[in-house]
Formats: sequence, structure tokens, C-alpha cells
Amino acid sequence: MASLFRDRSLGLSKRGTMTGTTSSRFSALSVSTTAPATVTVTATASLPSPFGDLPPTLSATDLRDTAYEIFVAACRTSSGKPLTYIPSNSSGSDRSPSPSPSSLSNSPSMQRSITSTAASKVKKALGLRSSSNSGLKRNESSPSSAGKAKRPVTVGELMRVQMRVSETTDSRIRRALLRIAAGQVGKRIESMVLPLELLQQFKSSDFTDQEEYESWQKRNLKILEVGLLLHPHLPLDKSNIASQRLRQIIHGALDRPIETGRNNESMQILRSAVMSLACRSSDGSLSDSCHWADGFPLNLRLYEMLLEACFDANDETSIIEEVDELMELIKKTWGILGINQMLHNLCFAWVLFNRFIATGQVENDLLYAADSQLAEVAKDSKTTKDPTYSKILSSTLSSILGWAEKRLLAYHDTFDSGTIDSMQSIVSLGVSAAKILVEDISNEYRRKRKGEVDVARNRIDTYIRSSLRTAFAQIMEKADSSRRASRNQPNALPVLAILAKGVGELAANEKELFSPILKRWHPFAAGVAVATLHACYGNELKQFISGITELTPDAVQVLRAADKLEKDLVQIAVEDSVDSEDGGKAIIREMPPYEAEAAIANLVRVWIKTQVDRLKEWVDRNLQQEVWNPRANQEGFAPSAVEVLRIIDETLDAFFQLPIPMHPALLPDLMAGLDRCLQYYITKAKSGCGSRNTFVPTMPALTRCTTGAKFQSVWKKKEKSLNSQRRNSQVATMNGNNSLGIPQLCVRINTLQRIRTEMDVLEKRLITHLRNSESAHAEDFSNGFGKKFELSPTACLEGIQQLCEAVSYKIVFHDLRNVLWDGLYVGEPSSSRIEPFLQELEQNLTIISDTVHERVRTRIIADIMKASFDGFLLVLLAGGPSRAFSRQDCQIIEDDFKSLKDLFWANGDGLPADVINKFSSTARDVLPLFRTDTESLVDRFRRLTLETYGSSAKSRLPLPPTSGQWNPTEPNTLLRVLCYRNDEAASKFLKKTYNLPKKL
Repeated sequence: MASLFRDRSLGLSKRGTMTGTTSSRFSALSVSTTAPATVTVTATASLPSPFGDLPPTLSATDLRDTAYEIFVAACRTSSGKPLTYIPSNSSGSDRSPSPSPSSLSNSPSMQRSITSTAASKVKKALGLRSSSNSGLKRNESSPSSAGKAKRPVTVGELMRVQMRVSETTDSRIRRALLRIAAGQVGKRIESMVLPLELLQQFKSSDFTDQEEYESWQKRNLKILEVGLLLHPHLPLDKSNIASQRLRQIIHGALDRPIETGRNNESMQILRSAVMSLACRSSDGSLSDSCHWADGFPLNLRLYEMLLEACFDANDETSIIEEVDELMELIKKTWGILGINQMLHNLCFAWVLFNRFIATGQVENDLLYAADSQLAEVAKDSKTTKDPTYSKILSSTLSSILGWAEKRLLAYHDTFDSGTIDSMQSIVSLGVSAAKILVEDISNEYRRKRKGEVDVARNRIDTYIRSSLRTAFAQIMEKADSSRRASRNQPNALPVLAILAKGVGELAANEKELFSPILKRWHPFAAGVAVATLHACYGNELKQFISGITELTPDAVQVLRAADKLEKDLVQIAVEDSVDSEDGGKAIIREMPPYEAEAAIANLVRVWIKTQVDRLKEWVDRNLQQEVWNPRANQEGFAPSAVEVLRIIDETLDAFFQLPIPMHPALLPDLMAGLDRCLQYYITKAKSGCGSRNTFVPTMPALTRCTTGAKFQSVWKKKEKSLNSQRRNSQVATMNGNNSLGIPQLCVRINTLQRIRTEMDVLEKRLITHLRNSESAHAEDFSNGFGKKFELSPTACLEGIQQLCEAVSYKIVFHDLRNVLWDGLYVGEPSSSRIEPFLQELEQNLTIISDTVHERVRTRIIADIMKASFDGFLLVLLAGGPSRAFSRQDCQIIEDDFKSLKDLFWANGDGLPADVINKFSSTARDVLPLFRTDTESLVDRFRRLTLETYGSSAKSRLPLPPTSGQWNPTEPNTLLRVLCYRNDEAASKFLKKTYNLPKKL
């Protein structure tokens, strides 16, 4: 018979990844002297049984032997006919000369020969493939005895071998059953307490030695104790006398074997106690059926042993091909064990699952089979409210779910590309168990509408989030280790930058490997995964950002890595949710923006502010020390300007070297800051230098006095006092600081011109930087706003204009005051002409031409010319009481003015003629008034005054205000010519009209 198992080939192609060897279950049974085939599995410990614990003194072998005894007893005929020997071979020529005990059978199905049958219905229902190790190959002969003929393998023999029962033991059991049947003809097996009947049939002489007999007796007594006292079918009253008596007998027999003969007194006492307990019913009456093996969890543990026999003894991961026939016989034990179809389905699901665990978790088909069986369990759970079943169901499913979730809550640690196939089986099994637990057992769930809870989706959601949080923590620890290892290396990446890379790889792997599987139960598996990773990394990033105070390379690397990671995660989420009703909005709402770019921008703005503040401090410090010396720089501008332009250039270079992705966006902030600093420099450079009004003297009041007269004295005193105060103030302002001399002012003008020129250069370099920027776009160049200096160019132009006017009017009205304001035409015009003024003015023009930048030279000389013309007219029209002109002096005046113009013409080498004509137009219009006779001037004055003031001027001519804008058609200009006219007619008019003195 051993040869029936020796040649069964293994389906190794089905389990190519298994390692190791497991010896046959039959090696310890005297089935054959030849070692059976081996199966390459990695055996692991089984899970604790969910059916409940039995006493530790009752071993698995004890349970298996008892289960086999129940199996053989249950399969005997119930026809009432006595058991007979049935030959195992139908061929007369091959029949054994005497019947073998192992061929004794009480059921046609047990005696049935294993022949060619259709594919197993059980395996097909469970989705199990048929093994190449078909039962048909069992029909080979056994070489155990050379003289014996071949005999067919029966289902009964197959069960014996599957349960690892020796032929000797099997023969002893069958022999006992024959004796029991002979003594109790027609009695059903359910009406017997099998261990009690067996104890009565055997003596020590029926065993090979006394030790074996005592062990056998103790096993049966322990079974009686468990089945009747510890786990009875019906609850047992503690005061029950039979239970107390039985407990005493069993405990005594465990110390000293009892006599078990049929008519033995101790045996009769034992029988009385056993039957009294076994035949109890719920209503207190005696039952026809005996309950000794149908109490929970004993019955399930025994039934579990029978179902385990369905697995191939040579290939522990496979169910035998004859499972249909074997299962038909196993179900005959239901009456004894109190098993029904629901308990069978549940127990079989557990056996399939537990076998997968016990055999090294290498055969995924077992998981599929267990999952398929759970589908039947789910149906059962909906149709019963049995509390005992619900308790067992809950315990079993919790054990399955607990094992599955231990792997699924950290599935990144459990599965990889090589083991991903088993993941779907485990997920399916876990989800099935969870759904039954929640939907069919949970009262809370039943109170809700089922549409409100999606158990599968919720479980998968939990698995994804839990596993990814665990994986994230591992990546973070790895990133930290990597950072520590590379701490002393140049350009070592910061931890969060390494972490971002790891998270990105994890997300990609999740999308590629795990999400396609999990999507079966959760439509947005990838979206949930990346949302979880987004949140995990976001928490770390938030802490990092809160600790950043300045822009550093590490900070930029981390924030850029975070920005890239976020874009990748959002892309995965969007792609995963594209077909959803909300377009993925729910998932995206779980991913609040990192705002890494905003954080970078804020840091850059802090950096910009720091640079700008430093530059402003530098401007303040250096301008206080600047002497504006023309000799300090060959090009005639201030060294501080060179330095400030260099700092701005270096700041722009540093800005574009920042490893940030938004140079164009932040450039306006930097340019605005630098622009303000440059404007501040320009403002400081021109401050305190004065303007046109600073140097033009106060215009004296109109008067008409003779030398030595009271009014003249008053005027002179007043004028002297005012001019003295003004001049003292001006002298203190101008001469107290050497930096405000004409050469120094020219250097300031040159400096502003230099800045104006260099701004164009900087802006061109700026465009080059932008073109080389990684994030620049075409529109960054089309729009000039923010890419140029906005304030400084205007400030430069205004500053140059102000300084040129200040230089011009300072020369004319301050430096040359003695030859112009104090000397020209004072007393007799013919003896105080313009030549001294021209000489000194020419010297100043030479100095300025040599000092001022050529691009500003024409402008400043033109301003000096304008100031000279203004000064000339001011002497004529507001020169005070020391000046008086007759009509004969007009030629002197005109000649002097021509000489003044010729100085700037310089025989064609000076200013252009059109410029000279433009600025001399006012003087050219006013000078003819000095040639006009007094009567004509008076008439013109009256007419213009009446035109200006209307009828109110007919009775008395009002005194026209001084506008300072000289014009031959302006009354004030005409009046001033009359005030300085040295003749009688003018004196009379002024005395009569305005009560001014008659004579000078």
C-alpha cells in the first residue's frame, strides 16, 4: 500500500518559489519502509484556533485519533446488518487467502475503489486547480510483500493514511466496532458514547504493551472529561451527582488504570455516570441521542482534524483529488459532532486559511479557496441569529482579519514585486472577513442603512493610510541616516530634500505596484495614498519652514524638492480621480498646498530686504565721508558712486545665483529696493547744495531817493541788513563745507551722470541674467515693468538739473557777487561796466569745462549763461538805489550785453547760436525800454495797467506786483525801468502817482 504514495509526482511548477523539504507524514507510521516523496514548503506555526482552547493535556494526536474513531464509526451502516469482512479486491485470482482487518468496512462508500472520476466539484467551487498528483496514481501496487497481489485503494484506506493512522490501529478500531455492532444490533452510532464503548471492548492484551494501552485508556477518559464535563452540549449544573462521580472516576483512572471488562463493576459505574450525562436533554428528559462530542469547542476541534485530512499528505499545500468522496464521508460525522452546513462552511474556511499559514504562505490558491468559502459563510451569517454560531463566527473572522491586517496595515513591509500576487488574495480575504463582521454581526451597522457604509472602501482606506505612514517613517529614518553618513561630504543634501526624493519614489511605486490591486475595492486608491504621503511630508515641512529665518542653500533645496514632490503627488491624485464625479476635488482638498514657492519667495524677500538695508547703511556711512574731490577719481566722479554701483551689480549677480525657481517673479522686489537705495544716494548727493532760489538775492522794494535823503538811508540800512543776513547765511552754508565748492559740485554732477549711464548698463545685464534664468518666459522680456530702475533715472535728471542751476546761480550771484551785484553799473554806468564780471566768469567757465563730464558740459554752461542773463536783468531792473540810468546809457547796456553773449559764443566754439538766442530773448525784449523816452514809457504803463485792472484803475493807478518774469508788456517791468530812469519826467510821474521822491 505504501507504493500508492511513493510515486506521486509534485506540481513543482506551481510552487517554484518554495524552499526547503518536509518529510512525509507517514514516515512514523509503518506504512512502508520506503521514504515518500517530499514537498518543498517552508513550514511555519499555525495560528491559535479561533474555536476555543481545550485542556493542554489533550494533544493534537489525541484529537486526531478520536476524530478518526468517530469517522470510522459514523461511516458504518445503519441498516442493522452485522458488519462482515469485505474483500478489498474483486478479482478471485488476486484475493488474499484470509481477510485483512484493514479491509473491514461498514460503509459501501468507504469500501469504494478510487477510480477515474470527473474533476472535483469541491475544488472547482473553491477555484482550486486540479493537481497532477491525481488519486488515480494511487492504484500502483505495493512492494511491501513480494507474495501479495495488487489491491485497489479504497476511500477508507485513503482517509486512514491521510490521518496518519497505522494499519494496526485501524484494524483494532474496526474490530471493536464489529464487536459493538454485534452486541447492539440496530442501534445507531449517535445513540452510543463511542469512547465508553471502546473502553469496554479492549483490554491491555489487545495492545502491543501496557504503556500503549494505558495511554489509549487515558485518551478516551480525557475525551469523556472534555466532552461531558468541561465542554458539554448542555450547560452542566455544578451539583450534578453524575458529573461529580464521573470526575472522580476519571481523575482516579488517570493515576491508576481501571478495569474495563464488560461486566466489571468499575466499568458499570463509569457507564452509569457517562450515560446519565450524555443523554441529557434541554427539557430534562432522557434523549435517544448521546451528546458527548457535540459540545463547543470540542466538536469543532475534532471536525477540524477531519477536514485537515483533505490535504495531500505528500503535498501539504494541495487538496487531494478525491476530496469530493472524502468530504461525503466526513459529513457523516455531523450527527455525532453536532455540525451543520453553516459550521462546516465556517470550519472549512478556517482550515483552508490556516493551512496556507502553516505551510509557509506559499500557495495563494489556498487563500482564494478560503475567500471563496467565506462567500458561503457570508450567506449563512445573514440567515441565522444563533448566538453560539455568531460567537464562533466572530472569533474566526477576527483571527483571519487580524492576521490579514497585520500585513495590510504595513503592506509595504509585507509585499514587493516578487510577492505582489499574494497581496490581492490577502486583501480580498481581509475585506471579506471585515464585511461579514461589520455588515452581518455588527448591531451598529444594522441600525444604519447599508448605503451609508462602504466597509471594503473604508478598510482599504485604513490600510493605505496606515501602511504609507509606516513607510514614510521608515523613509524618514533612512533619510536621516543618509544625511548623517554624508555630513562631512561637500554639497550633502539636507534630510527633507532626501526625504522628498524618497517619498516621490514611494508614491511612484505605490501607483505602479499597489494601487492597481487596491483600486478593486477603493476607486481612488492612488489618490488616498498620495494624499497620505502629502500630509506626512507636509507636517515635517511645516516644522522646517517655521524654523527658517533666512535664505540658505539647504532651505532652498528643501523647498524646491518639496515643490517638485507636491506637483508629482497632485498629478497622481488628479490622474487617479479623473473619472470620479467630483473630478478628484475631495482628494485634492486633503492636500492643502505646501506653498513652498511662497515660502521661498518670503525668504528671498527677507534676503532682498537684508541686502537693501545693508546698502542703505553703506550709502549713509560713505556719503558722510565723501569729499567730492575732483582729484579722487580721474574721471571726475565720486568713489562712493563707483562702490554703490558695484554693490548693486554684485547684488544682482547674487540674486540670479540663488537656486530658486522664480527669479522673474521676485526681480521687481529686488529692483524696487535697489532703485530706492540708488534714489536715496542721489538725493543725499544733491542735498544741501542749494538751488536757483538759494542764490538769487531778495528783490528790493521800488523806491526813488536822492543821495543822503531820509528814504535812501532807510532803504540802504534795510537793504544792508537783509543782504548782510542773507550773505552771512549763504557764506556759512557754502564756505563752511569745502564739499560744496564749484569743483565739488561739478563732481556731484558727474557722479549723477555716471549713475545714469551705468543704470542702462545694469539693465542690459539684467536682461542677460533673465535669459539665462531657468524659469524665464517670453513675457518676462516683453513687459519692462519691474525689470528697470523706475525712480533713479528721474532722480538723476532732476538732480543734475538742480545741481547745474545751483552751480550756475552760485557762480553768478554768490561767487561773482562783488563784480555783478555789488559792482556792475553802481554809480556812473560808464565807469562800472561788465568787463570785470566777464573776466571772472570766464575763469569759472574754464574750471567747469575741465571738470564736468562732456555730456553735461553744454547744459551747465547754458545754465550759467541763463543765470548771467538773469543777473544782468536783475541789476538793471532791481539793482537798488545805487543804480540809475539815462536814455544815453542804453548803448553801454546793449554793448555790455553783447559782450556777455559773445563770451558764451566764443567765436563759434561755445554754445550754439540758437541756444544763446533762446536764453537771451527776454533781455533782448527788455533792453529797448532803456532807449525809449520817458513819456512813451509812462503812456504804455498807464495803458497796460488799465487793461490789467480795468475801471478801478482810472482814479488811481495801483502798484503792480513784482512777478519776476520780465516782459516789455508787463506793467511791473515798465514801472521798474521808470524807477531807475534818471530824468525829471520820471521823477514827477512817480512822485505824483506813488508819492516816490522826485530826485535820486
